[in-house]
Amino acid sequence: MKLLKDILYGVGLTAVSGSTNVKMNKLCFDSRNVGLDDVFVAVRGTLVDGHDYIDKAIASGAIGIICESIPKQLVNEVTYVEVENGNKALAIMASNFYGNPSRNLKLIGITGTNGKTTISSLLYQLFKKAGFKVGLLSTIKIMVDDKEYATSHTTPDALTINKHLSLMNEEGVEFCFMEVSSHGIHQKRTEGLVFEGAVFTNLTHDHLDYHKSFAEYRDTKKSLFDNLSKKAFALTNVDDKNGLVMLQNTKAKKYTYALKSYADYRANILENRFDGQLLKIGDDELWTKLIGHFNAYNVLAIYATADLLGLEKLEILRLLSELENVDGRFQYYISKEKITAIVDYAHTPDALKNVLETIGTLRTGNENVITVVGCGGDRDKSKRPVMGNIASQMSDKAIFTSDNPRTETPSVIIEEMEAGVQPQNVRKVLSIENRKQAIKTACQLAMAKDIILIAGKGHESYQETNGKRVDFDDFKIVKEVLKSLDK
Repeated sequence: MKLLKDILYGVGLTAVSGSTNVKMNKLCFDSRNVGLDDVFVAVRGTLVDGHDYIDKAIASGAIGIICESIPKQLVNEVTYVEVENGNKALAIMASNFYGNPSRNLKLIGITGTNGKTTISSLLYQLFKKAGFKVGLLSTIKIMVDDKEYATSHTTPDALTINKHLSLMNEEGVEFCFMEVSSHGIHQKRTEGLVFEGAVFTNLTHDHLDYHKSFAEYRDTKKSLFDNLSKKAFALTNVDDKNGLVMLQNTKAKKYTYALKSYADYRANILENRFDGQLLKIGDDELWTKLIGHFNAYNVLAIYATADLLGLEKLEILRLLSELENVDGRFQYYISKEKITAIVDYAHTPDALKNVLETIGTLRTGNENVITVVGCGGDRDKSKRPVMGNIASQMSDKAIFTSDNPRTETPSVIIEEMEAGVQPQNVRKVLSIENRKQAIKTACQLAMAKDIILIAGKGHESYQETNGKRVDFDDFKIVKEVLKSLDK
């Protein structure tokens, strides 16, 4: 058992009632998980306030309460600690509780609107191939070297992060690559972590339902770089207009990458095909299985990160050429009838535009592009008409459908997408609420050599409606439908 005073090290305390020199069992922020001699941290969330569950936590055996406001009615033998920010306190305490595991490995944070999953996952793959013990904290999964754990958030809660970093320490992991979302930064889940480096990919329209303004969204991302130490590195994409903003106040060593601008790491696309692309990085050429200019940025960021972490350049190029694409990221299947189906996680206007532009560079001009796309419920509504406009403008046929409606009515979401369609493109749009039927319709409309893009859900293997998740995998469904049509 640990002493409460030890895990409070580094936490800004405003008031204390009781002794912190008490033995504690574990740390919790969900009152349902509290047991005898546990410490409960009352966190104010977007939907639930942990302060409403202090009495329940005490009834379940909590010996300590960490909160932003000490209750008027105190319980004997319970220690109350008042802090300025419960989320920040939880993160620092979680780090202390698990022995500050981020200090014992090289933790790299990847942030930006698009590319986080691809870059972090492929860095994990590359360093594994190079013979290292590696960790991964991503949207898709958590990896502790060869052991896989499920995840439900881009940036998990602070307890989950530090628990798995601690497991990485036990397994002798040397490098860990972590997706860092704006939500995670804003909710202080990364406080107390020591980063060896941070990578910025790009910044486009997303999460404005949460951050309220683009400036707040940008500055939240920037704070990851602001908090880096002078021993760390900061790597940024300077082709993005916000790239240099990320470096403004950082104490870390600054590095840049780009396809169009002068940068420390620069690449050119020499050839682009459906089976991959040929890049020139510095004076070396590289064939990669990753397709499109957005993936050229991802490959360059991976190359630069690996170089900054000390891998030999020719070895990096060799390993990059072997890497496979990440599930749900420009994942494609070609039927016997030569219909190409592409599944991509593109769920922002910029990501959708990037994927359609990539398809445009790969087509001969004789094929039709049929796009199946939806927008998630309970998320940024302002991007819906924008995505509707992009899909209808850049496709020969666009089918608007459900994504994860969550608590919203699917037909209303689709109507908001339709509102962005320009008059000259209305005839190109179909609206089919049932996503499986929308995919079937796209397959039935497709002729030989046509291209079907199914955007928005990517790697997700479920569809969420009114709090319930049902099995749903875009890639499996489109393969099944196209195979049935081949018969």
